Amino acid sequence: MRMSTQFGLTLRTAPGRTEAEGHQMLVRAGFVRQLGQGIFSYLPLGWRSVRKIENILRQEMDAVGGQELSLPVVHPAEIWKASGRYHTVGPELTRFHDRRGRDMVLAMTHEEVIAELCQSEISSYRDLPRLVYQIQTKFRDDPRPRAGLIRVREFIMKDAYTLDADEAGLDIQYRALYRAYFNVFGRCGLPVIAVGSDVGMMGGSQAHEYMYLTEVGEDTLVLCDACGYAANRQVATFARPEPAAAAPLPLERVATPGTATIDDLAGFLGIPASQTAKAMFMAAEREGPDGTVTAQPIVAVVRGDSELNETKLANAVAAPGLRPMTGEEITAIGAVPGYGSPIGTAGATVVADELVAATANLVAGANEEGYHLRNANLGRDYAADVVTDIAAARDGDPCVICGAGLRTTRGVEVGNIFKLGTRYSAAAGATFLGADGQPRPIVMGSYGIGVGRLLACAAEEHHDSAGLRLPASIAPAHVHLCALAGGDPRVSAAADDLYKQLTAQGTEVLYDDRGERPGVQFADADLIGLPVRVTVSARSLDRGGAEVKRRDQDQLVVVPLDQVAAEVAGVIGSLLDGLAGALTGGDGLG
Repeated sequence: MRMSTQFGLTLRTAPGRTEAEGHQMLVRAGFVRQLGQGIFSYLPLGWRSVRKIENILRQEMDAVGGQELSLPVVHPAEIWKASGRYHTVGPELTRFHDRRGRDMVLAMTHEEVIAELCQSEISSYRDLPRLVYQIQTKFRDDPRPRAGLIRVREFIMKDAYTLDADEAGLDIQYRALYRAYFNVFGRCGLPVIAVGSDVGMMGGSQAHEYMYLTEVGEDTLVLCDACGYAANRQVATFARPEPAAAAPLPLERVATPGTATIDDLAGFLGIPASQTAKAMFMAAEREGPDGTVTAQPIVAVVRGDSELNETKLANAVAAPGLRPMTGEEITAIGAVPGYGSPIGTAGATVVADELVAATANLVAGANEEGYHLRNANLGRDYAADVVTDIAAARDGDPCVICGAGLRTTRGVEVGNIFKLGTRYSAAAGATFLGADGQPRPIVMGSYGIGVGRLLACAAEEHHDSAGLRLPASIAPAHVHLCALAGGDPRVSAAADDLYKQLTAQGTEVLYDDRGERPGVQFADADLIGLPVRVTVSARSLDRGGAEVKRRDQDQLVVVPLDQVAAEVAGVIGSLLDGLAGALTGGDGLG
């Protein structure tokens, strides 16, 4: 590639700002350009990096038995209605009508399509197991695109699907994909950890997310440095204290003016927050087949020293999503904001945390302005429809495995894997005949990696104040060749010859043949950040050859012209050899 004909300009400053410095470098280096909110074009340099990531994905998927296919991006809505997701997934799923008025869907994932295909392609247990994958553009109408390529609406996704006869087969393939993903991220130079996660709209029995730890991430992770426990805060558990046993005392109404918060209440009564019950009023919205949305009132109760985990609560009531109830909705069930509790309410589903059930004589809202009730006890004073863990893990909480203090950090999800079970195959009628001749639904798994997000996180991890420093495996080329001719024909001739030599041996070269000043060429070389810079100038020729410098090092060496190709090949080889995956984080796989 010659920069004199390169499409895409480098920029001294990036138009607009995002909180992700790596994205700013991708824009300035001429890798990407924004077309609309959460929609980006890849310029030639960026597209070369994308294709390299895709090739790594193909190699690692093929290595565990994957077969690549291509699935349509437009789906008839019937298959999404059969799985139930047409009505449970929110507006991020793009629904539309074709010219004949038929309901259609723009794909954000392909579980339904794979299950549909299995009806015709899988008939017997002899056809299993199978692993198929694709790399395809998808669309998710995200309401909050941010941080450049990290959170977008249109994206390139590698999604894979395992097909098995039973859960034991799924376990084997799940483990193989779990490890293959570490190989992918390792070869791309991106450090990740695997954490247990919520299955969300995908459903299934188990899921893991691959997290790149960074402050620009939106996910909160809960980690134990002592034993390796790792989970998304959405599902993280922690060791709960054992409350002292106590006999229930009589319920007592007490005046508590100006105590609408737990801190105010505890301070007013002179008690610890752990002796209070905190009620949160949420609405679970569900859309029916006719498009009608209903709101189910939920009263969630946790101890005052705990925080509510909304994901756990949503799972407890099998709700696709939750929102806070309005003041009018709270009043309608007989509760009073700021002084609320389940006591005396009607028409709401009550979900209590396990610790509330285990702690006697809590102070709870009286559902009367300025009043609370002492000695409220679950089971005597109010009933719960569900008692389960709905508390959020926090910094310092004891680890559920070893008891050491947990810590929280931020991360970006760059990959995920799910044990789907038979949810989609059963809905689609995708069955096979077992060895006993009986039909059974195919057991499925789903595995995704966002290609653009991976590139964005690699840029976030590998950049400095001057520009990108992408790993050799995913950099758009290996060598940035600078010709500082300054009118000296020797320089142009030597640089042209080196370009031919390097290209002939398979080294990817970006050749700056524009005749720009040295400062401009070096600034662009640092900004684009290819692993090795080779500079030919009158000074280097007088010193006996060309200057060779690694992007991640300050020192440079002068190498004879007839040895530059071999020197560069050795450097690139060593850089590629240094990229490898390593299992990190608690896997929960046994």
